[in-house]
Amino acid sequence: MKKLVYTFLVLALMSTSCSKYLDQVPDDRLTIDETFRTWATAERFLADVYRRVPDEYGQRDAGSESNRGVWTGGCDEAEFLWSFVRSNDINIGNWDANSGFVGDYWRNFYRGIRGASVFMENADKITDLSPDLIKRYKAEARALRAMYYFYLIRIYGPVVILGDQVPSVDMNIQLPRNSFDECVAFITSELEKAATDLPTIQGRTEDYGRITKGVAMAFRANALMYAASPLYNGNTDLADMVNKDGKHLISQTYDANKWKVAADAYQSFLSTFVPGTYELYRENDASGNYSPYLSCRNVILKDWNKEVILARPGSSIGPRQYELTPYHAGSASRDVKGSGGLGATQNMVDAFFMKNGRNIDDPQSGYVKTGYSQFQTPYDTHPIEVYNQWVDREPRFYVNITFDGSTWLNTSFGEITTRLYNTGNSGKQTGGGDYSPTGYIVRKAMGTGKWDVDNRSVILLRLAEIYLSYAECLNEAEPGSAEALRYLNLIRERAGIPQYGSESLPAPAGQDALREAIRKERKIEMAFENNRFFDVRRWKIGEQTQNGPMYGLNIASDLPDFLKVVVFETRVFNKRHYFFPIPTDDVNNDKQLVQNPGW
Repeated sequence: MKKLVYTFLVLALMSTSCSKYLDQVPDDRLTIDETFRTWATAERFLADVYRRVPDEYGQRDAGSESNRGVWTGGCDEAEFLWSFVRSNDINIGNWDANSGFVGDYWRNFYRGIRGASVFMENADKITDLSPDLIKRYKAEARALRAMYYFYLIRIYGPVVILGDQVPSVDMNIQLPRNSFDECVAFITSELEKAATDLPTIQGRTEDYGRITKGVAMAFRANALMYAASPLYNGNTDLADMVNKDGKHLISQTYDANKWKVAADAYQSFLSTFVPGTYELYRENDASGNYSPYLSCRNVILKDWNKEVILARPGSSIGPRQYELTPYHAGSASRDVKGSGGLGATQNMVDAFFMKNGRNIDDPQSGYVKTGYSQFQTPYDTHPIEVYNQWVDREPRFYVNITFDGSTWLNTSFGEITTRLYNTGNSGKQTGGGDYSPTGYIVRKAMGTGKWDVDNRSVILLRLAEIYLSYAECLNEAEPGSAEALRYLNLIRERAGIPQYGSESLPAPAGQDALREAIRKERKIEMAFENNRFFDVRRWKIGEQTQNGPMYGLNIASDLPDFLKVVVFETRVFNKRHYFFPIPTDDVNNDKQLVQNPGW
């Protein structure tokens, strides 16, 4: 039976990694006792648990054993060109409890959870590892187990908490779902327990990507923020989300104190690790002057900088950069020729501020809708002709968006101008099966060299997100909190735009206005980093932001008609889409497991 358990838990590993601990491949011919006799084989087992950490750059292959998301193209930020990408099914409502990716996340995270439990149960058998290291690695497994539960509840809502149980391959599990609050209580207590035995930093470069104390405390705070958010905190729309015994799975009574508990958790994280362990990434230009553009761009490009809390060392960065690199017909090298198939929506393009920190619909913003100007972007060496809607935007706009007429980042083969209109070098007619579906291409996370690389990590959690989450929780717990505004302004200051409350920009007046300012800043700062898919759900605004017409440019036309804003897709989002359905097979097999409402 032990061998059966092991075989069930460990699958063949498909990708390689630049980090030693992710290079280990478990041998499924060994029994549990044989596996945990030495660290050489036990490490391979733990490496398989780590492999469930999401590889979010590979989202054309949603689900899979690397838990790649449908998050970037599945919200109002972006659209993938190709019909086989599963986020396109989500956007038009063409999915259900039998869809493959729906079951992938469920199965893969539970495999990671079971594997972590097996490791914790057996690690003390390792004969050639010190007790202190055994304790540390058990803490890593405990934290990973809790993190995988967190990933599950973001997707499915309340799930089944197995605790320390290690189900065998032939066990017929008949367990009900725990309530969301029970799930969060388990996750946070496990992360707190794990944190006591985890290092603050990893001392060896080959250990980068392993779980640290900061990772555990950050995930703990995030789980508490979710519990406080509108989708889970007094959501009477889900009054019928109950187990078969009538137990409510989502709190029906709003508890304002949950925001304070979450804020306290973030404050504890910040007081422990900032300054010192983590800090917002900042970079000067060649002249020695602070550069908001380089800071906001290279925080994603520079591996293991001090803003990074959690990153996955082995990532699908090459495929992602293929999606970000325009087609560039006629270019001298494939290094600058990609697909441009991940298009940013007009909805997202319009979200970015002007350089004076104001929204484009603010009469004082200086936004101009028509015509062209000579303008030098932060990445150009000289002025170029730019459509006025894209002139004088904030630095993060130029980090995130490739627009028609922009200069490509890789100048190794000369200066290349990206043309996205129909017959342009990267347009629909020219590219055939590779072009932007929206007339814009996502640029964030694109390096300055060739696209086909495999040696960069994918950041899953960074300090900027913690600052914005702390600001959100403070504003809900203590309306009018000056501290909430301060942390919001730290993000704006790094981005090179005026801070709220400065001479040129008034502070948001009241809790509601500050809430909207925090949400807007989060949308921009965390753009294309797999946050917004879940943010609009936990805020319970998906029916407004993800439903109905989605806009882009008129990609089937040349200039000037190309610049007309048109509907490229009418998306479907209703109340049942706040949670994924539980896979049909699991609902059928576990008679205590209830399906999510509407599925």
